[in-house]
Amino acid sequence: MEHKSDSKNHMVINGFTVLQTRFTDQSKTGHYLYVKEHAAKDQDARRPPERTLFVVNIPPYCTKESLRHIFSRFGKILHIHLQDKPTKDLLVNKSQFFPDVQLQKGFKVGYIVFRKPASVETVKQLPFDTPLVISTPKNPVSTGVKKWCDEYEKSRVDVKQLQVEIDTYMQSYDKIVEADKKKAMEQEGVPDEDGWVTVTRHSKKNKAVPRTEAMESKLTEIERKKKQNMELKNFYTFQSRETKRNEIATLRKKFEEDKQRISLMKAARKFKPY
Repeated sequence: MEHKSDSKNHMVINGFTVLQTRFTDQSKTGHYLYVKEHAAKDQDARRPPERTLFVVNIPPYCTKESLRHIFSRFGKILHIHLQDKPTKDLLVNKSQFFPDVQLQKGFKVGYIVFRKPASVETVKQLPFDTPLVISTPKNPVSTGVKKWCDEYEKSRVDVKQLQVEIDTYMQSYDKIVEADKKKAMEQEGVPDEDGWVTVTRHSKKNKAVPRTEAMESKLTEIERKKKQNMELKNFYTFQSRETKRNEIATLRKKFEEDKQRISLMKAARKFKPY
């Protein structure tokens, strides 16, 4: 483990700057956060490398509001993303009431996106002996029974907002269904590359597909391509036959050589007591 410190009392472990935190001003013990500039092979516009601070070992009681409070002193924060573990893609809930991602009740990692790159460098230059206070009188962090009560209040669903989200989703879904239906109707009776006509649930029963001039032209083109492919296939078949014949001859020759070699080895190992 690489452990470095400089004259400005910075502590760096394996590329991470160590930040000391205290829950309150009166706390005698602290907690350590490990931060560095976010870097990834695949660029993500939501996590720009120059302006994103990657934070690990975030305690369970530390929320987005808490992180915003202790890190806003270094510069304006645009976004904060919390996850259970680092991932290639940023996990974001699209729904307020039906979350795809639910954080576990444990330690987390975070991505803090600043407006300016200088803010990330300022955080990394923070001396180790300057603790960050998480809970203050102006920005208290709930614990114990009060924390449970606050979580219960947040879990209660606003029926009106829920109805608005459901209506919005259904409107979007209806548009997608209508677009798929329109596309299926446009493709009705149109043959594919092999000349097959896909029958959908929108097809009219007991009605033959009309042979229009456009369809005849397409069928003629399909037949021409099939004939051309068949000619190429026959040409490649001749080459394949010659190649296989040569491979078989080579294998037969190798088999005879191996057979002769084994016979010589058996003769050399034959037991001759006299």
